[in-house]
Amino acid sequence: MPEPLTVCLLLEGSYPYITGGVSAWVQELIQARPDVRFTLFTISPKSDQTMRYALPPNVIGHRDIVVSERHPSRARHRGGSGALMDAVGSLHAAFASRSDPHLDELLAFMPAGYVPSVDAVRMPRAWDMIVEANATHNPVYPFSEYFWSWKASHDMVFAILAEEMPAADIYHAVSTGYAGLAAITAKLRTGKPFLLTEHGLYHKEREMEIKRAQYLRGYQRDMWISIYTTISRLSYRYADLVISLFEQNRRKQIDMGADEDKALVIPNGIDIPRFSAVIRKKREGFHVGLVGRVVPIKDIRCFILMAKIVADAIPDSVFWCIGPTDEDPGYYEDCHALVESFQLANRFTFTGKADVRDYYAFLDVLLLTSVREAQPLVILEAFAVGLPVVSTRVGNVPELLDYDDRFLASSKDAARLAQAVGYVHDHAEEMRGVVTRNRDKVDRFYDKRNVFERYAGIYRSLTGGGG
Repeated sequence: MPEPLTVCLLLEGSYPYITGGVSAWVQELIQARPDVRFTLFTISPKSDQTMRYALPPNVIGHRDIVVSERHPSRARHRGGSGALMDAVGSLHAAFASRSDPHLDELLAFMPAGYVPSVDAVRMPRAWDMIVEANATHNPVYPFSEYFWSWKASHDMVFAILAEEMPAADIYHAVSTGYAGLAAITAKLRTGKPFLLTEHGLYHKEREMEIKRAQYLRGYQRDMWISIYTTISRLSYRYADLVISLFEQNRRKQIDMGADEDKALVIPNGIDIPRFSAVIRKKREGFHVGLVGRVVPIKDIRCFILMAKIVADAIPDSVFWCIGPTDEDPGYYEDCHALVESFQLANRFTFTGKADVRDYYAFLDVLLLTSVREAQPLVILEAFAVGLPVVSTRVGNVPELLDYDDRFLASSKDAARLAQAVGYVHDHAEEMRGVVTRNRDKVDRFYDKRNVFERYAGIYRSLTGGGG
């Protein structure tokens, strides 16, 4: 009997340490394929994090690295230092010009275990390269700002390039970024296939964060954005197959260098019987719910602002924020204080982590106020339950809601969200037809059994087993 396939999942800042979204999808993928062995290579912002998921029995290994920590060399570079510096220089020039470097040329001089961080600043030629780059790109700001940004960004890239990946038949990265870079490295060193799944667009998410950061300015900011954009381009170019959740993102991946013939759409999926079995029972009052972590990207503050407007217009309205509150304690405290200041405490509840089906059973409308999403599972769950949805225009949400402006609003537009909630409240009979159409849609296209069977076929195909 042949050995089962071994898939290395490469993950950054998500499973198994963060709940929801991508992490929930990864857990379901692993559980859905007991015939596949999985090993995890996770990239984290800090060490000693608490795992939020119990690893299924078919997870046979897990290695976590903190990419921002110092990683000493465990090996020497190959070839002469001049050849190595030529390759490093080409890499740096490509990052600076937003073109695509050839990592295979660099890795030819870099065995696993070799971290060039020290050599990159001690070799005279390397130091001259840094000084010249500063003079060219960063003439206004102090050299020290440029140097430390250069070092921090390149040290993390070098740390990933130096890692020895777990043995596997396929390297499956669930984003671009450092996970994608690690998958490219594994492919170039082992010859094994690289599968890329993107739920959102990693480089766009990082760009938003960088532009909000107060400690980065001028070329330092542009350099970080350029590095993440280049890594995404590399990931699309080197991947044997690139998967997105919906066509709009697929087109963006192709524009960034993905081969059109190797880019396909596999949507999210949910356990339809689990949610369609929820028995809906009307409660007294008008119940408005949001399912999600209490973190800034979900924009819970906008939900609270919307709640204040709706509370003034619909006297019996009640509000539920359903999801973990411990991921960003400071943000949760700010949200809690905002509820108090609006005098909503007697009709607004933060539930903490909960079984969402208990709330789907009586909610009258589900809200999504996020500033960034891909294809939210909570909307698919609401469709399966038979629950109307109002949302911001993020990711694939407009398509899911049939581009119906009655139920859509721009990010942070609490007044428009409140108006949409009012429409749901005032048109109960019309909502019955809307939820029927949405339930049919999720039954036809978003069954997770079909989704994960497609991944099984892809795994077989990439390893020569058909599918």
